[in-house]
Amino acid sequence: MTQTDTDHVLLDLADGVATITLNRPDRRNAMSTAMIERLGELLEQAESDPAVRVVVLTGAGRAFCAGGDVQQFDEDGGEGGGASEVDEEAVAAQIRHQEATVGRIHAYAKPVIASLPGAAAGAGLGLALAADLRIGTPRTVIATAFATVALSGDFGVAWLLDRLVGPAHARELMLLNPRLDAQACSDLGLLTQVVPEDELEAATAQLARRLADGPALALAHIRSNLREVPTQSLTEAMRTEVRRHKETGLTADHVEAARAFVEKRPPVFGR
Repeated sequence: MTQTDTDHVLLDLADGVATITLNRPDRRNAMSTAMIERLGELLEQAESDPAVRVVVLTGAGRAFCAGGDVQQFDEDGGEGGGASEVDEEAVAAQIRHQEATVGRIHAYAKPVIASLPGAAAGAGLGLALAADLRIGTPRTVIATAFATVALSGDFGVAWLLDRLVGPAHARELMLLNPRLDAQACSDLGLLTQVVPEDELEAATAQLARRLADGPALALAHIRSNLREVPTQSLTEAMRTEVRRHKETGLTADHVEAARAFVEKRPPVFGR
């Protein structure tokens, strides 16, 4: 097992699973600029590493990620640092940060699981929503949080919510900022699983193992098919699907799966 870390973002790789941990529990893993930049670097590193088959994103302590550091906003005189005009360089930097984190997760070549030990709010909610699957506990809550601090929102939260829960629920969550508990999140489809707090790590590992042991190219193509649906007609989607389907039909994983089916045994992928 290898491990790489900075003070506030950790990367651990074991048996094909890369676990990235936001590690600022004293601030509920609120993200500083340095954390966002490091997270982007580690996401890129994990995606390009052939040893990584699945990524888990989680938070240290009792929260997933509280989003932006509101305490720092207060110290700086607001997110804009007290300026009277929008700083175009800051806009460009923020776009880069969002594309390197939420954008990268959404377009990732490998499955991504968000494991939520507690609250996910603001930009932290964006990270969680960009993942393929989300697993939480009865302590898990989500909130958009932006309107509460007189901000309109970033990190793709509005877009992702619209995709995941539909425009009506997205408007409610963005405008009114209700705190959704784990049951409400599950009812809306925002949590794939809810497990007891002391079982979160094991349940996340089990889910990650299932994906890591799966057929890598097939899972990547499934993600691509789903990601492109909103911009395609049915005819376009089927044309795209069939080429990817044929590509997966050429893989050793497909041959192994067919043989395992005939032999009535579990397939072993990635050999």
